[in-house]
Amino acid sequence: MKTSVVRVWFVAGIMLTVLAGLILTRLLMYRGLDGSFDFGWPPREFMRYRLTPVVVSLTVGGGLATSGLLLQALLRNALASPFILGLSSGAGLGVVSSMYIAAVFGVVVSDALQTGPALAGSLLVLAIVYSLSQRRGGLDPLTLILVGVVVSAICGALTMFIQQIGPPSLRVDLMRWMFGRIPQALDVMTLTISCIIVLVGIIAAWCLGRAMDVAMLADDEAHSAGLSIGALRRLLFLIAGVLAAATVTIAGPIAFVGLIAPHGARLLVGARHRPLVPIAAISGMMIVLGADVAGQLLPLASGRIPVGILTALIGGPAFIYLLRQRPLSA
Repeated sequence: MKTSVVRVWFVAGIMLTVLAGLILTRLLMYRGLDGSFDFGWPPREFMRYRLTPVVVSLTVGGGLATSGLLLQALLRNALASPFILGLSSGAGLGVVSSMYIAAVFGVVVSDALQTGPALAGSLLVLAIVYSLSQRRGGLDPLTLILVGVVVSAICGALTMFIQQIGPPSLRVDLMRWMFGRIPQALDVMTLTISCIIVLVGIIAAWCLGRAMDVAMLADDEAHSAGLSIGALRRLLFLIAGVLAAATVTIAGPIAFVGLIAPHGARLLVGARHRPLVPIAAISGMMIVLGADVAGQLLPLASGRIPVGILTALIGGPAFIYLLRQRPLSA
């Protein structure tokens, strides 16, 4: 037990050190939309434009990683993630729909007000996927993943349809948003709400750590241990959906972070969920912030490369590798 605790603290210390280095590096760099690049400590009046991306990256990375970890515990499958199960796509469809309605009626919708549509879209997809995955009164993990992939594709198609029928000014904004981006300026209320949601979600996941350990047993064994497996699965699904909505609201749909971060954390500290939750959250923060730093360093004439492109380029091959190592039926 002592060795395990020492290992967790040692891993956490190293990861936090690396994360602090990434934060400092991101605060020192800036790439404009015109491709110009600057490196150095910013003047006080420009600090918010470098501090905001850092806070957004930490919030999005921690939220997606925790959401993915909860879904993996719910399904007993390391291939589950909010993107694959359609939660991110549903939240994205809710945000895009609100942006389209606002553009058609000439209404200005603040970033803070988009939290509601994102949450509604994520929870609606959650309910659809959950209800269609019931088999003989229980939740079938394989069916849940397959239904989630299909629903995610449908939400993506509807999002593209809205983009095509929207006014030209809206198409540009939607295209940038759909790639997944870390904004350098964001409404304070929106960022505060998202940070609070993610922080509460991570704490709730940590508190449910021992229950998730028991849930990894067979259903009969979990019931004999006094765990209400059905209620726990509904709670985990709900928290995962809310976390996905909070991240999509501020950064758009960013793929594969919820898949790779928990899996990498599991390789470092094992499968016990109490230590796994904070390590997975830190892993997600490192991935998103590292991708944002890499995006700032890439010299593109068009400006900054969206973070979602980088995470997809890394996460896609990683998902294929995991799929070959652990089939969906596992």
